[in-house]
Amino acid sequence: MNIVCIGGGPAGLYFGLLMKKQNPAHRITVIERNRPYDTFGWGVVFSDQTLGNLVNADEQTARTILQSFNHWDDIDVHFKGRTVTSGGHGFCGIGRKRLLNILQERCEELGVRLVFETDVTDDQAIARQYNADLVIACDGLNSRVRTRYAATFQPDIEPRKCRFVWLGTKKLFPAFTFAFEKNEHGWFQAHAYQYDGDTATFIVETPEEVWLKAGIDQMTQQEGIAYCEKLFAKYLDGNPLLSNASHLRGSALWIKFPRIVCKEWVHWNEIDGRRVPVVLMGDAAHTAHFSIGSGTKLALEDAIELARCFAQHGEQGAEKVMQVYQQARELEVLKIQSAARNSMEWFENVERYTAMEAEQFAYSMLTRSQRLSHENLRLRDQRYVENFETWIADHAFAQADLPRPAHDRHSIPPMFTPFRLRGTVLKNRVVVSPMAQYSALDGTPGDYHLVHLGARAMGGAGLVFAEMTCVSADARITPACPGMYRPEHTQAWKRIVDFVHHNTDAKIAMQLGHAGPKGSTRPEWDGIDLPLDDGNWPLVAASEQQYLAGISQHARAATVQDMLRIRADFVQATQEAAKAGFDWLELHCAHGYLLSCFISPLTNHRTDQYGGSLENRCRFPLEVFAAMRAVWPQDKPISIRISAHDWVEGGITPDDAVAIARLFKAAGADMIDCSSGQVSKQQKPVYGRMFQTPFADRIRNEVGIPTIAVGAIFEADHVNSIIASGRADLCALARPHLANPAWTLTEAAKIGYHEIEWPKQYRAGKDQLERNLEREKQLAAANSGLSPQQIAAKLLEG
Repeated sequence: MNIVCIGGGPAGLYFGLLMKKQNPAHRITVIERNRPYDTFGWGVVFSDQTLGNLVNADEQTARTILQSFNHWDDIDVHFKGRTVTSGGHGFCGIGRKRLLNILQERCEELGVRLVFETDVTDDQAIARQYNADLVIACDGLNSRVRTRYAATFQPDIEPRKCRFVWLGTKKLFPAFTFAFEKNEHGWFQAHAYQYDGDTATFIVETPEEVWLKAGIDQMTQQEGIAYCEKLFAKYLDGNPLLSNASHLRGSALWIKFPRIVCKEWVHWNEIDGRRVPVVLMGDAAHTAHFSIGSGTKLALEDAIELARCFAQHGEQGAEKVMQVYQQARELEVLKIQSAARNSMEWFENVERYTAMEAEQFAYSMLTRSQRLSHENLRLRDQRYVENFETWIADHAFAQADLPRPAHDRHSIPPMFTPFRLRGTVLKNRVVVSPMAQYSALDGTPGDYHLVHLGARAMGGAGLVFAEMTCVSADARITPACPGMYRPEHTQAWKRIVDFVHHNTDAKIAMQLGHAGPKGSTRPEWDGIDLPLDDGNWPLVAASEQQYLAGISQHARAATVQDMLRIRADFVQATQEAAKAGFDWLELHCAHGYLLSCFISPLTNHRTDQYGGSLENRCRFPLEVFAAMRAVWPQDKPISIRISAHDWVEGGITPDDAVAIARLFKAAGADMIDCSSGQVSKQQKPVYGRMFQTPFADRIRNEVGIPTIAVGAIFEADHVNSIIASGRADLCALARPHLANPAWTLTEAAKIGYHEIEWPKQYRAGKDQLERNLEREKQLAAANSGLSPQQIAAKLLEG
């Protein structure tokens, strides 16, 4: 093949040498606009895993790169005059210029043609000039090729919130260093790492509004650098900060990171009667924020994958190769970009976390991407994690006003620390979510509910929620939903509450709600959200609506008289919940049910005092809450479940969720239960592990109110990471508790925490479970030749 690479960065050079190595008959040209061996970057960072990929792709190149690396294991976090160090991270730094030189030399050795000082303005003309069968467009962030064929590539380019400057220094850092400093203008952070024998990269980043307040936009390049030198003087030991971009004037050195995502990566041109693919690679196709050091990694791995696809599918034609390539890389890039987005947003919102003490702030920073978890950290640096767990436990027992147990003087996983809200103390941070069971008779819970909730209370969770319990017969989702509006309901619930209190040390909560426009439907297994065949009851909503267009019943807009009656129903149900002995109450304001449909602009089109602004839309839910709080025991908490994101354009956003949480906090709410969605069938959620936890994180740390995280939390590692990082105070799990009522006890055994208390009737099972799990680890290690620790590491990587 004749191959032309437009752009002489890592992607183009590496793809060129891999394809030339694969078949020396290929005629490969890499065209670069700069002079030979020019570069304007400083150092780049690779993980040990990335190095392994390079070794597998071309060992000779990798060996040369490895000889030029500066390797380190520690990360130092400097915050509020403290330094927190964790080890075992396995990073390598290399100068960008040195990396390019190595790749250029290897290309020349293999016979790849390098053309410098040529600025390609027309990729089709270049394709004709070199009679190209394949054009690789690796022309960077501002790719001309991507712009030319934007209709095909469909790029989504999002400039982010921070300004950053890429500098260097002769100060050598023994660890990957993150330094956070605040002055009169706001917070700045530095990312610093040594990449050769005498030079380190020093990136300074700050939100744009802080950058503008500081006046850096009006400074010369040298004035801006001097500002940074003064700000971070204590880390530089008198060494100046250096720029290698003298061609840039004034504040142009400071840029915004563009997050780039392309829907398609391949465009086909007709060149002299031939179909020639133009393939985006590296930053032209996608970007990942520098805070996880993955831009160069992605570029090199793009090159590796496309070369592999040609080796495996080349005989089937270029169309097949391109199809397999994009399918293979899209998922991997999406994973990296998701982690990079989490990391980037953490640094964009550093001020959100600055109320934390240095220990938790550092942990939050280390786990910001959600790729590095609690057990990952333990494998890397067990002493660090155990010390931090001790710190977390000390604070948790103090917050709960409890003495630390004598047998737990050492390390306690964060999920097993206590938590106090008003007068209610939970033994741990695990919550059984409210889960609709559609098994009540005329609103009365029966033996099923006793077994269902009792089993989960005995299963080790700190708090067990009953499913959404309806405040009137016409507030039910289905005829099989439980209620709290008749005396027999109170007695039936009291029976369940008494069982939990007499047989377990769990607390039990009632969630009160009104189905509103989503009521009068069948149980889920008979057709979710579908109306009853007969026996339907009238529905009310904030505004007239039909939840499923053309299918659901029409709900009429609630009148003021309706609202007064509904509020009274909530008050009566609250009083009955107190009589039944519940420890905790939650008001359901999520998922498109009645109170939720008042809050969301998608479903509230009222023109009175209950519509319009967010404050007006929240007015009725707040009135209901205030009336409930007035009759609920003062020493018991009330939490509020909200939909923190409607996942529909024009609906509730995470910004709105913060404002909603502030309103409920001001009204006296104790905690926000942060869910999302189910307000509109037009929703397009972005799923993934712990995908709703960022809502709990933001509300907790911006509003200053405790939160519950929910959604795709299914391992002890998830719970420990969320609690330890201060992203939420409790974690609620639904599906895992359907599969295993004793999820908490089982997870404790899996992570080797043996101090958890089991029901005395089940203690023999505890010993056997712990022995069996240990035996499984040993067998897996013996069969694989790996140690139990290495087995665990492999599982965590997956």
